[in-house]
Amino acid sequence: MSDLLYEQHGHIVTLTINRPNNLNALGGANDGQIFHDACQKINTDRNVRCVILTGAGRAFSAGGDLKAMVEKTGTFSGSATDVREGYRQGIHQIIRSLWGLEVPLIAAVNGHAIGLGNDIATLADIRIASEDAKFGATFINIGLVPGDGGAWLLPRAIGRSRAAELFFTGDLIDAKTALDWGLVSRIVPADTVLAEAREVAEKIAAKSPIPVRMTKQMMRQADTSTLDNILEMSANMQPLAQFTEDHMAALDGVLNKTVPTFFGK
Repeated sequence: MSDLLYEQHGHIVTLTINRPNNLNALGGANDGQIFHDACQKINTDRNVRCVILTGAGRAFSAGGDLKAMVEKTGTFSGSATDVREGYRQGIHQIIRSLWGLEVPLIAAVNGHAIGLGNDIATLADIRIASEDAKFGATFINIGLVPGDGGAWLLPRAIGRSRAAELFFTGDLIDAKTALDWGLVSRIVPADTVLAEAREVAEKIAAKSPIPVRMTKQMMRQADTSTLDNILEMSANMQPLAQFTEDHMAALDGVLNKTVPTFFGK
């Protein structure tokens, strides 16, 4: 059975971290490659328009595999130099692969998202949490630093002060606090979190896919760019969008009050 389930229905791919017996902990020797392969498959399939990421069972992901850390296996095996390469080729490859998705990524946080699990959720463009979800950047509780990009990701999601509070205390926050802090966009009953994510994904998938990808790219560039650069990027991308067949179909739909179908052309 795969540790990362890949299911496609129409234009939507659902990725499910599939280790329910250890709360979807990560850090196996092949984890980086598994995520890399799935994300590469998505990026090369122009039929995919949105991705949902969730966890099997009662957790989204409990983060790094503590048992593997104790036993020095998987990513955590060998010398300090070996472990550094393990992070680069393993856990960091998970982060880079999800970050590199060209289509919108929705995290359906169905339970605890802790440590690495929290940072993986933070990679998503949209985060929907079950009412019993909990979040935490708990690296300090096991004597570690945020080793998977969290020091960059989390402050951008909730601000420097709140991120520092989580990093330095190792505390968990509940779904309501996560909503108040802007870490998630909505809270839903636990048994509907995946359905809610699919509903949002269907709305996205029904839009013209070319400008959706462009908009995601522009938002990413805006994180580290200037207004002038984004205006120039907008001036370059907007004409490309205006010369698509989908743009004309969308205009026709608005003017004639019909629902257009988009083909990504």
